[in-house]
Amino acid sequence: MTRRGIIEELLARSEGASYRDAETIVNTIFDAMGAVLARGQRIEIRGFGSFAVKSRRARQGRNPKTGATVAVEAKRVPFFRAGKELRAEINGARQAAETHPS
Repeated sequence: MTRRGIIEELLARSEGASYRDAETIVNTIFDAMGAVLARGQRIEIRGFGSFAVKSRRARQGRNPKTGATVAVEAKRVPFFRAGKELRAEINGARQAAETHPS
């Protein structure tokens, strides 16, 4: 799902909201999440999952085309861990599809 898809889903679920309002809401949430993660803090959304920042150490990598050794700098990367309820929902949907094929 894209940002636009989220905005359209929000519009479908709320009466009287304009596209601009929904877009502002979605952009505000994503901007706030990005700012929190940039500060190195954690975000936890109960029933959905948590977002955190993990530090990756510097290492020696390899160029796949040439095989040459390349220095990869240390960096921070966003990390998502799905919550128990989300994992159960995903696995339940898959199991239901396997039991009732279309």
